[in-house]
Amino acid sequence: MLTWSDRVEAADDGPLAALAAHLVPAGARVLLAGPHSPALLDALAHARLTCLLRGYPDAAAVAGRVDRVLVAGPYGLPAGEEYDVVIAGAGLDAVESVEGERLGWGGLLARLVAAVRPGGDLLLRLDNPLGVHRLVAAGSWYAGRNDADWTVGGVLDAGRPGSLEQVRQRLDDAGMLPGTCYAGYPRPDLTTALLTVDELARRTTSGLFDAVLHTACTAGYTGQFVLADPARLAVDALHAGRAAELAPSWLVLARRPTGPGHDPEPADTGDAAHRLRRVDRSDNPPPGSEGADRLPVAFVADAVGGTVVEVRDGPQGWHWHPSGITVPCTSPDAVHSGSESAHRDPAAAEGPVPDGRLLRSLLLDGCLRRDTALLRRLLRGYADWLDGQAEQGLVAGAAAVARADNLVVDGDRWAVLDRGWTADTPLTVDVVLARTLRHFAADLLTGGYAHPWTSTLDVAGLTVVLGGVAGRDFDRAVVEAATQPEVTATPSPTDPPPGPRSYQQLREAWLRQQEENTRLAALLKWTEDLLTSRERALRRAEAKINLLSGSLSYKVGRLAITPARMAKRGARAAKRRARAAIATKQGGQQ
Repeated sequence: MLTWSDRVEAADDGPLAALAAHLVPAGARVLLAGPHSPALLDALAHARLTCLLRGYPDAAAVAGRVDRVLVAGPYGLPAGEEYDVVIAGAGLDAVESVEGERLGWGGLLARLVAAVRPGGDLLLRLDNPLGVHRLVAAGSWYAGRNDADWTVGGVLDAGRPGSLEQVRQRLDDAGMLPGTCYAGYPRPDLTTALLTVDELARRTTSGLFDAVLHTACTAGYTGQFVLADPARLAVDALHAGRAAELAPSWLVLARRPTGPGHDPEPADTGDAAHRLRRVDRSDNPPPGSEGADRLPVAFVADAVGGTVVEVRDGPQGWHWHPSGITVPCTSPDAVHSGSESAHRDPAAAEGPVPDGRLLRSLLLDGCLRRDTALLRRLLRGYADWLDGQAEQGLVAGAAAVARADNLVVDGDRWAVLDRGWTADTPLTVDVVLARTLRHFAADLLTGGYAHPWTSTLDVAGLTVVLGGVAGRDFDRAVVEAATQPEVTATPSPTDPPPGPRSYQQLREAWLRQQEENTRLAALLKWTEDLLTSRERALRRAEAKINLLSGSLSYKVGRLAITPARMAKRGARAAKRRARAAIATKQGGQQ
């Protein structure tokens, strides 16, 4: 395809590059099937790379960076060649070419499986036709008429797996041993977070997963029009144990067995047709299944700094670990939710991942259920924790800039989830508390969440109320002074939340604006009625004055008072002349 390009943005493959660096040993023969970003090529510089592409422009772009380039799609791959690792990080659709007979999804899978040597690994990505991106999309997926929409991306193609269970079945049928699987968020064309499917289903209240999904979906859909908030939907799916099923894409790792006699049985019929067949995996454990070489639990790309960090599972639990992969910022407009007077410290990001639930989710739960006792316990616990973190009344480090979306609570224990962000200068406890409460108040009002307080409060007013719940006496001046260095504009309760332009949230904002307009119209009508009544009273007073000024008694009184006024004026003039004469005499004597 001489003019076709599947160019991948530079920021798309950060987590994939970090994962591939774990899989590929030095000197291994690797086949990259389909387009991949420069970050992946840099991460695999220690291996012998072969790129299988279908577009000539893409082949020309990577020709100087890899050992070998094969063009013409699956037909460009010589028969009989085998590789240690085959990576199809863009899916199989990006391998299919219009030059030659169409193989379909199953034919492409068979071709790539044949290129995996015994004991080698296949890393395959599959888009989810029922993912979060599809559920919140403002446009129909079946109405695309662009050049890139020449393949069916839904579930209409019976030859394409439509679920994670089906892709595992296909791999098993092809003679591969499915292993670790990752859920990719926030979009199929932009993966900034890879989370293991098993842990997503097991740890539904994990503060780490809660924060990662919310941040990834907020930054990944910023500025886009969607039907509903994808971050809210992803977090709700996590709490329901369905975050893996609603992931926009999956990344499945499978290994080709080395032991003899692995001959998959024919597919069963009837009700057992969709059952995964069990094979002997004792000699061929999938990578990451056991031992010290287990793959990380998660790969997360920072939307602001562009660094990719890993979450590894060790004897002491989960811990952060830098991957060494850096990609361009996935969202140039993204701003750290803490403070502009903070910086990212890569060394501080390494360490244990604290257990517990995300403070933001707990506070939202308390607001929605009107559980004021829970809100009081959480906010006072947070204020007391800040007191414990302070030295001589000042809070420094990560605690000074951590907001409700970066704090986890486990019983009476509090901790900062991601300690990579630290404050440039220490801050007082009241300033840190006021900033955190103001940030949550803005999310609460602009997000349209119900809460137990009056609906006429603005952000500053609700911050004062939250400070009172936390046991601190804040006034509006203190709140504005504490938050002034980090904000450029105070959001209004009628504004939509930052990030994606959700029709659902825009409608809620429109309803809030309608309520505010109704209130202002009623206030305007009351003011107009008051002015009208005052004007009528003034007219009655003027009429009465005019009536009295024309009466005989008014004229007689005016004739009687006129000599008195003239005498008063004369007395004032005489007094001024006497003062002037005395002043002149005194000046002459001197």
